Formats: sequence, C-alpha cells, structure tokens
Amino acid sequence: MSDQIKHECGIALIRLKKPLEYYQEKYGTWRYGLHKLNLLMEKQHNRGQDGAGLASVKLNVQPGVKYFDRIRSNHSTPIKDVFEQIEAHYQQIPSVDLNSVEYAKKNIPFAGELYLGHLRYGTFGNNDISYVHPVVRANNWKSRNLVLAGNFNLTNVDEIFQGLIDLGQHPKDYSDTVTILENIGHYLDLENQRTFDYHKAAGKSNAEISALIEKELDLAHVLRTSSKRWDGGYAIAGMVGHGDSFVVRDPWGIRPAFFYQDDEIVVVASERPVIQTVMNVSINAVQEIKPGHAIIIKKDGSVKEEEIKTAGIRKSCSFERIYFSRGSDATIYEERKKLGELLTEKVLKAVDCDLENTVFSYIPNTAETAFLGLVKGVEIHLEKLKKKQILELGQNLTPERLEQILSQKPRVEKIAIKDAKLRTFITDDTNRDDLVGHVYDTTYGVVRNHIDNLVILDDSIVRGTTLKKSIIRILDRLKPKKIVIVSSAPQIRYPDCYGIDMAKMGDFIAFKAVIELLNEQGKAQKIQDVYRACKEEVAKPKEQITNVVKELYHAFTDEQISAKISQMISTKETNAEVEVIFQSVADLHIAVPNDLGDWYFTGDYPTPGGMKVVNNAFINYIEGNNKRAY
Repeated sequence: MSDQIKHECGIALIRLKKPLEYYQEKYGTWRYGLHKLNLLMEKQHNRGQDGAGLASVKLNVQPGVKYFDRIRSNHSTPIKDVFEQIEAHYQQIPSVDLNSVEYAKKNIPFAGELYLGHLRYGTFGNNDISYVHPVVRANNWKSRNLVLAGNFNLTNVDEIFQGLIDLGQHPKDYSDTVTILENIGHYLDLENQRTFDYHKAAGKSNAEISALIEKELDLAHVLRTSSKRWDGGYAIAGMVGHGDSFVVRDPWGIRPAFFYQDDEIVVVASERPVIQTVMNVSINAVQEIKPGHAIIIKKDGSVKEEEIKTAGIRKSCSFERIYFSRGSDATIYEERKKLGELLTEKVLKAVDCDLENTVFSYIPNTAETAFLGLVKGVEIHLEKLKKKQILELGQNLTPERLEQILSQKPRVEKIAIKDAKLRTFITDDTNRDDLVGHVYDTTYGVVRNHIDNLVILDDSIVRGTTLKKSIIRILDRLKPKKIVIVSSAPQIRYPDCYGIDMAKMGDFIAFKAVIELLNEQGKAQKIQDVYRACKEEVAKPKEQITNVVKELYHAFTDEQISAKISQMISTKETNAEVEVIFQSVADLHIAVPNDLGDWYFTGDYPTPGGMKVVNNAFINYIEGNNKRAY
C-alpha cells in the first residue's frame, strides 16, 4: 500500500503446561516461554509499532510472593526496548540464582508459566504509555485480577460506557480499552461473588472458597454475559491472576486469531505462519479460533474452545488477506497471486495488448506477490498468443519466425525503490511536497522514452496522496508513453470501524472522485439529499440503520470513478497519459473466497454499528468535523 495506513494490533499468548523445571532441564532455561513470546512478537512487528507490552503470571506461589509482572514501552522500537529492559535486569542476577527455578519463581520478574504480549497500532487515543496494552484491573483476590490485551475496535463504546455508569461505576477513561476492561471485570467480580456465596452457604471457610473459585471459575459465562452488547471486531486475550486465561473472537470473524497446543505449550497469535515458524510446526497443526468462540485455558492447563456468541455470517477482514497479514501464510500467498492474475484482462486492455512496448513493475514491496500473479496471467495470455501465431503460419513457419514467437515474454523490471532512510530539515508544507517526491528512487534506462507503457501494481489505493505527490512524478521522469496504476484491491469507498485507521470519508480518493463528479455534472443536490438522509438514519436505533451513503456511488459506474481518479492523481506537469485500474469486488471474492469482509469496498457492514458509523462519517464530512465517527 503506497499510502501509509495504520492498522490492526497483534496479540501473543503463551501458556506453559509443565513446571518451569521441565523447560530448564529440556531446553536449558526456564525462560523458554519468554523466548518464544519474544519471537512471536518480533514476527508480528508489522501489526503494531506505536507500542508493545507484556505481562506474566506465576502459578502456585506462596502468599507474599509477587505473582504478576508487566512491562510496556512506547519507544521507537518498543519490542526491542521491552525485552532489553527485562534482559538488563537479568544480567544483574548471579548466574547460579538466575538458573535456579526455585529462586526465579520467588525473586525474578517474568519467571512465570503464563505470558501475554501485545503490539499496538493506535486508532484511538494517542501514544501515551497509558494506552499501551496489556491493561490491568487489580484486586487483592487473585481470581479478581484481570489483564487484557487485544486487537479490537468497538462501534458502540458509548452504549457500553453508559451501561457501566448505570451499574454505578465511574470509569476512569472514555476509550474502548478501558470500557472493555471494566465491562469484563464487572462480570468477573459477579462470577467470583456467585461462587463465593454458593460455597459460603455450604459452610466453607474463606480460604477454602478462594481455592474453589480458582478451580471452578466459569470464564465462558463471564465472557458471554460481558460481551452481549459488543458491536465490532475483536480478538481479545486475557489473564486472571490465579492462572486462568482466554482469547475470545468476534462472531463475524473480523479480527484474526490462531492457536496451537501440544503437551508442553499452548500458543495463540494473530497470524498463523508466525506460530508455524516459532513452533516449527505444519500448517495443519495450527487452528483458527472459530468466530464467536473463545479458547479458555484453565489453571490446571486444560484447554477448551467454547462458544461465546452465536456466529454470524463469516466476514473476516479481506484487507488482512490483501495487505496487512504476513504473506508467508500459504493460503494468503496464493490468494494474493490470484488477485494479481485476475487483473490481467483489464491491464492488457489498458495497453492495447502491446506487450512488446510495455514494462511491468510494482510498488511497494508488499505488492510483489500480487505482481507475480499478474505476470503469470500475462504469461498465460502470451502462451495462447504464441500457439495461435504458430498455427496461423502453418507451412510458412520458419526457424527464425518460430524463435521470434517463442522469445516473447513480459518485460519485468524493478522500477521504484523506496528510500526508507530519507530525512530532511524542511518543515514548511510547500517544500515538503518536493521531499515526498523523492521518497522513491527510480531505475533509469529500462523504459524507452515516449514508446513504452509502464504498468505499476499496488496493493491498494486509499488516499492517493503518495501517488499524486510522489509516485506519478517519479514515474513520469522515465518518460513513458502511458502510466497504468493497478490496484489489487477494489476502490476503497467507506470507512473502517473495526481496527484499521480509515475512519474519515474525506480521506478516500474514490469518495472525493464521486463528490467531484456530482459537482461537475450538476448533481450537487444529491450530496445534500444524502446528508439529510444520514441525519434521519442516525436518529434510529442502530439495529434499524441502513447505509444511505451508497446512494452517492450509484450515480456512476466503477469505470467512471476510476477515470476521475486517474485525472485527480495527475498534475498539469504530468506528460504521460495516466490510467488507474481497480480490482472488481466480484474478482476479489473469487481470489479470497473465505474472508468476505468487504465493507470498505461495498458498504455492507457486518454489524449494525458499522451502518451507524458510515452515516456519521458522511455527516462529519459535510459539517467539517475532522474526527472519526465512532
């Protein structure tokens, strides 16, 4: 994605099933779990660079021994900072004590059996350390201590927040993180109290009851009752102070979560190939947490997957597949290649099938896999063309002509290289645009002046800012006859509200193109009509709201909008003809058949809160409120 978009977060949970002595003997260190957590977080660093944190719980320690540890960082390299701080502490401990499990459990932080790590990309609040996960709800009873970390965004924080107030609480902050923490914490307290009252009536002592609560605590019930009002996408991990833990996933499967277990360890992470790599296991050994379910790990190490909310129609985020998730996942790799291949016909049409005078490339590096698919599609086209040419020549085929036909192949080149280390002292906006134009370096000499077409594949086009201010400018320096920008994703038309930082209508070049078209064609009244309709919709209960912003797009074909975008990313200084091609939604679903979350492109949100958000986002745009709509 040439436009930088913050997204998602990453979670990593590890539960060691054996005593620490087992890992000390087998692997030479009781820090086996901590090392695995470090790898899980590093392998998911793409999911969050605003902050990182981890927490651990020690099982079965004596009263007075600290059983919970947490560390967080909003450093520029937060994962590295977190583990360097831990390691710096360990280096001060004599090796004989550091290698003693008995000493470690009593005296050394993070010498636990249960670990929870988090990587943060902030879509709410700021980068203050208080917003970095894991977050904690503390209590003197171990079974009432709650630690949370998640990849989530809720569309109805206001509703849940008000629910806490109605209970008599006074939440310390208005954010989805604090709201969810207090929401789950409230029902955890109730479950503790219910179990306490039951055993107290049976004549048990308080000390006996504490042990029974730790054994009998029904986390599935806690999650079912606390999540009744949740509207959004989430994969939320939690630990309870005595040693129970869980990871719960939304019923639409919007946010991803996977797990692996054997007789030594349970591992949960946001991405499947990360677990495969860190644990050195096959793809079949890693399971997806089912939508609407939770993995619950009891203090005794037993693992269950329980239904928390009835699963809806699967709407897993297609942007995970197109761009955000690691492309090393076997399925995602094939899907991205297919996305590129399905664009072949449109690309060939854009260059009049003139492959002899067309150069193919991609930008940025994350688009490489889709580019391989596009090249494959062009090669298939060429193979058919070669057969046709040979058959047409028949008896007139000569060795020279045969060699000429067989030598035809796509002209593939590395055209643009990002200069990630480019820095400047320039601060004024006018001259900064000139800097942006130098973020990428180009390869000179491979495009023939005013003869060759230049096809560049991108993962997706969101704002179009980088295209206009940088990419088109540098590509035009190569003097191609035509520049074709190809997006492996469809036109992004609607805001996200489930974890990706795309919450404002005015940020989308497809939306801005429609607004310009309406104004140019004398249809500006349509904008005001939709605005009034949005105001009527948001006054309804969210379950009754529909997405009326769709009406703006119905006035034009996809091709008309793409043509307008092509004009918008060009400038008066651009010499080459510019054309932008987008993936179709239909072909997206062919390439990515099992992850149908396409609300960015279609406006079909999986939850009622999404419908409310899109109408609010349009209202904010019209009223000039530069804020997110949830």
